[in-house]
Amino acid sequence: MTRNIIITGGAGFIGSHLVRLLVNKYPDYHIINVDKLTYAGNLANLSDIENYPNYTFVKADICDYDRMLEVMKMYKVDAVIHLAAESHVDRSITDPFTFARTNVMGTLTLLQAARIYWESLPEKYEGKRFHHVSTDEVYGALELTDPDGVESPFTTAASSEHHHAYGRDFFVETTKYNPHSPYSAAKASSDHFVRAYHDTYGMPVVVTNCSNNYGPYQFPEKFIPLFINNIRLHRPLPVYGRGENVRDWLYVEDHARALDLVFHKGKDADTYNIGGFNEWKNIDIVRLLVRTVDRLLGNPEGYSDSLVTFVTDRAGHDLRYAIDSRKIYRELGWEPSLQFEEGLEKTVRWYLENQQWVDDVTSGDYQKYYESMYSGR
Repeated sequence: MTRNIIITGGAGFIGSHLVRLLVNKYPDYHIINVDKLTYAGNLANLSDIENYPNYTFVKADICDYDRMLEVMKMYKVDAVIHLAAESHVDRSITDPFTFARTNVMGTLTLLQAARIYWESLPEKYEGKRFHHVSTDEVYGALELTDPDGVESPFTTAASSEHHHAYGRDFFVETTKYNPHSPYSAAKASSDHFVRAYHDTYGMPVVVTNCSNNYGPYQFPEKFIPLFINNIRLHRPLPVYGRGENVRDWLYVEDHARALDLVFHKGKDADTYNIGGFNEWKNIDIVRLLVRTVDRLLGNPEGYSDSLVTFVTDRAGHDLRYAIDSRKIYRELGWEPSLQFEEGLEKTVRWYLENQQWVDDVTSGDYQKYYESMYSGR
C-alpha cells in the first residue's frame, strides 16, 4: 500500500461517501475507517465495499488517546481525513457538552496522537497530512440583501435554474469566525486547534469548510431525509419560523470529490470553502420535496401540501449561509456536477427505494445489531 489513510467518521453520511470514493479510486491506498458507531454511524452505508482488501474498519472513540496512538502505529498511518463530529444543531442546543467533547477534544486527541507518532519517525512530517473537515456555520450568518448581478462562477449547468443567491455577501476563506450555536462553536474551536498544530509544531494540515450536504445515507433526523420520510408516511412537516432561512446546498458526492482534490492537491496550511452557489429558502425546498415525493409515489398534485406546519423557530437560528467556492474552482478545478433539482430527485428516489435502510435507522435496529457484533471488542 502506498498510503495508509485514517478516515474518521467513515460510517457516517459524508464519511461513507468519501470512504467509498477513495477505496474504489485508489486500490493501492489502505483506507482505515475509524468510527465509534454512535447513532449517526451505520456500517450498512458501506456494505458494498466492506470486504475490499484495501479497506479496514476500526471501532474506536476518537477521544481515546491511547487507542488513537495505537491505531496510528498499528497501521503506519501517514494521513488523517477527519470527519467524525457531532453535527445536529438541535442536539447541540440540548446537549452542548457532548459536542464539546467530540468536536473539540476528539480533534485535539487525533492531532496529538498523529503528532507524537509522526514525530517519532525518521522522516517525521514528510509525506504526512492532517485534513480537517469543517462547516460554513463557523462563520456565523449573512443578511438577506439584493443579489442582483451575482452570478455563479461555474462553467457547467450545475447551478439551479432558480435564484442561486439571496445576497451579495458570501463566506470566503478569510471571513472572521462568529459561531452562534454550541455546534458551530465546537467546530470553530476544532478548526483553531488544527491551525495551531501547524503553527506550533509544523504539522502539515489543510482545512475545508463546506455548506449543507444532501444525498443518500444521510441520517433521517436531518432536514431533507426527515421530510422525505414524513411525506411518505403522511406525517407533519415541521418548518421553523416561516421557512425563510437560506442555505447553500451541496450534493454529497460532489463534496467527496472536492475532499479528494483538496487532500491530494490543496496547499499546506490553507483553507478551502466548498459550496454550490446554490441557495434555497427552506420553505422552497419543502415545496419542491412535496411535489417530487408525491409525483414519485403517484399521489395527486397537492396531496401532501397540508402537511406543512410552521413551528417555533430554533434558538439562535442563523438566517443565511452562502459559500464563495471560487478559490477551489480557480486553484483545483472543482465545481458541482448536478443541478439542485436533479440532485434532489436522485436523493428522493434513493430514500424511496431504500425504505428498509430508513426503517432500520429510524427504529434503531441497526445500532442493536452492531452493539452485539462489537460487544466483545
